[in-house]
Amino acid sequence: MKVTEKRTSLWENGLIWFGAALSLAEMQTGTYFAPLGLEKGLAAILLGHLLGCGLLFGAGVIGGRTGKSAMETVKMSFGQKGGLLFALLNILQLLGWTGIMIYEGALAAEGIFGSGQSIWGGLLGALILFWLAVGLKKLGRVNAAAMGGLLVMTVVLSFALWGQGSELQLPAEAMSFGLALELSIAMPLSWLPLISDYTREAEQPVRATAVSAAVYGLVSCWMYMIGLLAALAWGETNIAVIMLKSGLGMAGLLIILFSTVTTTYLDAWSAGVSSESLFPRLKGNIVAMAVTVLGTVGAIFLPLLDFTEFLYFIGSVFAPMIAVQLTDYFVTGRRYEQDAFCGQNLLLWLAGFAIYRLLMQMELPVGSTLPAMLLTVLLCMAVNVLRRKSGEQGSQWKKRVKVCSMLVSLPVVMAFSMESVLAMPSGSLHWQGSTIRVVDGDGAFRCGSTSYPHYQPPQSSSYPKAEPSDGKKPKKQQKDGET
Repeated sequence: MKVTEKRTSLWENGLIWFGAALSLAEMQTGTYFAPLGLEKGLAAILLGHLLGCGLLFGAGVIGGRTGKSAMETVKMSFGQKGGLLFALLNILQLLGWTGIMIYEGALAAEGIFGSGQSIWGGLLGALILFWLAVGLKKLGRVNAAAMGGLLVMTVVLSFALWGQGSELQLPAEAMSFGLALELSIAMPLSWLPLISDYTREAEQPVRATAVSAAVYGLVSCWMYMIGLLAALAWGETNIAVIMLKSGLGMAGLLIILFSTVTTTYLDAWSAGVSSESLFPRLKGNIVAMAVTVLGTVGAIFLPLLDFTEFLYFIGSVFAPMIAVQLTDYFVTGRRYEQDAFCGQNLLLWLAGFAIYRLLMQMELPVGSTLPAMLLTVLLCMAVNVLRRKSGEQGSQWKKRVKVCSMLVSLPVVMAFSMESVLAMPSGSLHWQGSTIRVVDGDGAFRCGSTSYPHYQPPQSSSYPKAEPSDGKKPKKQQKDGET
């Protein structure tokens, strides 16, 4: 997918990202914020999007100024071969999003009009394929009309919700402000590996990036707020029921269909662009269609309703990646696209990934993304200072690289050790002061303030007993008939 000669305008870029933000996934995620209440929920939504869209802007500027696709800009920091890792991870996340979006849309459409979720999933997949075959530029007025219609219907939905008030009892489920902040940041982060695919074609790259980030941020916040208000006013997290209670029958169905198509189109298209970084001979539009077909199949046959862990994984992968990129481009000015690998930056990314996963186990009021990115940036700057002082040559620099590698490996080991502990069965830990526990007697697994209601403990409630604290072995129990 080569850059076309015709450049996109500010209006066209804003329209693209309006369609990206107007999605059921954003609305669904907003419903998860209900336990915080209206004020704290809104604060988490706004602060998270402010940070996430700031990072989105930075990533888009790099692509806009260099004229490179998103995955090509990644190679500037991680090398030609090193960047392929992120291209592969990006394709996998976009395939996941394609399946999730079609699943959410089909589930909501089936809840309003019936006819079977599989049929609606197939229809949505076919519409996305049509959008890909024709292209946004050729659709032109059709896409603009769809966006206008979606805007009007979403305004109607918003007024219907706002009139209900939100003075109902809060849900019993717990959610900390930090975890809510993470869910708010994660959605803009999921677009980081895509935005340069569009800003590189803009007439005014930096302004187009600013418009894109601002439009996406505002509309995404709007979608989150709709979900939050619906959960508070009606106690509902089901999108279909929300549409019906707001009085949107056929209009609600159109919102579902067009919002799913316009958002998922971008996922599939960018998966095709990323595939060209892996295999230059591949045709991106063919890969985009293949991703759509696979996503449709997954939406029909797999349960994809709960995607919060997917969002956390996206944050842990792409937050440290963009931290390294922003430091290289805006601070140190280093570029490595002529190298096969940049081992230094790959290690720094791995450290950032591990730090993020480690911080997720702590109930930080600012979440995990911000401190993980700050630590990654500081590590990146420190390593570059050491490299500059050592002249990038000699055994002294090699020794320092080994020391840095050892320091980087520590958070990796700590993160995976912590996650291994948290994966142990409930009841098997006796950790004084720990926040790991079984709550309410229903088998829900709680880590910090996050509850995993689908966790199933072992059927037997008897676990091996610990040794007595005095070091003596317990006496063997006598069986019947023994003396």
